[in-house]
Amino acid sequence: MSSADRRHALLLELLRAGLDSVEGRRCVREALLARPPARNGAPVWAAAVGKAAASMALGAADALGRSLERVLVVTKSGHLAPELLSLAGVEAYESAHPVPDERSLAAGARLLAWVSHLPSTVSPLFLISGGASSLVEVLEPGVSLEELERLSVRGLAEGVPIGELNASRSRLSRIKGGRLAAQLGGRAARALFISDVPEDDPAVIGSGLLGLAHGGPDRIERQVIASVDRAVQGVARAALVRGLTVEPARERYAGDATCLAERFTRELLLGEKQVRVWGGESTVRLPPHPGRGGRNQHLALAAARLLADHPQLLLLAAGTDGTDGPTDAAGGLVDADTCARLTRAGLDPDDHLSRADSGTALAAAQALVRTGPTGTNVADLVIGLKLPPAWLCCNL
Repeated sequence: MSSADRRHALLLELLRAGLDSVEGRRCVREALLARPPARNGAPVWAAAVGKAAASMALGAADALGRSLERVLVVTKSGHLAPELLSLAGVEAYESAHPVPDERSLAAGARLLAWVSHLPSTVSPLFLISGGASSLVEVLEPGVSLEELERLSVRGLAEGVPIGELNASRSRLSRIKGGRLAAQLGGRAARALFISDVPEDDPAVIGSGLLGLAHGGPDRIERQVIASVDRAVQGVARAALVRGLTVEPARERYAGDATCLAERFTRELLLGEKQVRVWGGESTVRLPPHPGRGGRNQHLALAAARLLADHPQLLLLAAGTDGTDGPTDAAGGLVDADTCARLTRAGLDPDDHLSRADSGTALAAAQALVRTGPTGTNVADLVIGLKLPPAWLCCNL
């Protein structure tokens, strides 16, 4: 393996460590084992909604065993775990993300009916992760699916922050903004969240699908069990174990992906640490007819232009759910040779950035990161590596 390949492999190992630390199955299992449901003999019925729903449901099965009687799962297409489908009492739906469609309405109707008809003899458990805003919906009277689709498409195209977009979605909904929680009528329940929003607020996660009950009594115990901060620390621990110096960012990032690429590259270049890791979520304002890619691929390609004269620097940007925008890649991993590879392929990185076509460019440079579904969703990770090629020969 060449020194370049070994450094790439090291970055991917660090990413995997961060993802493992916030994996839904692990985090739900730990939370339920640390504080099991009340020992009153009542069976548990669980509803898991979001891109990490399948993994979270498996964690509940691990911890609760036979006391977990029924599980309703709604997740993004391609994110269902075969192991989950083999369990008794599982009802699973694949739905649409990031733009809702008819499947979202069907799944929302089923979720509302499920909550409305919960037997009084069961203990309700909700497992909520990012993506729920698009995956399930019951619209207010007079609101059309086309109106919801337009809102989602416009918000994504204009780079609207997730909290603002979720607030707009909740105003059109009969189940968001705490309205689903109100259907419980004040009965006791528990909700575990994997957060993909800046302040880890259950009122924002999934557009407040299990936020504070709207206009009624609320006896739901809420706990955020994973966020991007935990993933950042997971990367940092893995770097330290490998004998690397590391600086995890103290605050989450937000803002334009191109500006962030410049900031991260500068911090990596000027800093003394060998590894820097940031967590957050960037935005990209899309042109009228965007190409293929996502915000992490855009950030990575923008950074690649700045790395050409710095062979000691590498940068990886990836979505923790394993998908970046409407693509099957998680993000990109770039180094000093990325733009040279593009030039040899007859491609101009600036042109691809202007057309929001970063995925095409990174694919040509063999710089895409593909993880497949990860079982989590805590926004994005950016990991920078500052190692001269010869360092690996002597230290790893």
